[in-house]
Amino acid sequence: MSLEHDLPPEIAAEVYASFGKQGLMGAIGAKLASVASGRCTITVPFSDAVGQQHGFFHGGIIGAAGDTAGGYAALTVLPAGSEVLTLEYKINFLKPALGDSLAAEAMVLRAGRSVIVTRIDVGVIKGESRTLCAALQQRIVPAPSKEYVR
Repeated sequence: MSLEHDLPPEIAAEVYASFGKQGLMGAIGAKLASVASGRCTITVPFSDAVGQQHGFFHGGIIGAAGDTAGGYAALTVLPAGSEVLTLEYKINFLKPALGDSLAAEAMVLRAGRSVIVTRIDVGVIKGESRTLCAALQQRIVPAPSKEYVR
């Protein structure tokens, strides 16, 4: 776990608490590797549960990790107590994701009042080598209230 000094402690605590409630992320063994203002990195270890028939990371896992990283990057630029929802994301698969783990690195490109735009680079790590395997761009909306949350 790595926290940058520019992130208010209450925001960091909310991000980590929220991530802990992510059922899918827990099920696939994902971890928050780092969180900073406007940034978030999520890692996923390879296993049969996240692979597809050719031995690569499944595209759905790549999209889910990227989407989640982008959402938490967006959450870090909002006031404490905020929530976010994904409006849309576009994913481009660049290379087969064959490796030991996946790292989805998100950054906020623009934080507007009604929409936050993020970019997420997803790389696959094998030993000391890292290869970009997918790129996402995403639009996030600050949730108007906690009524969306169960």
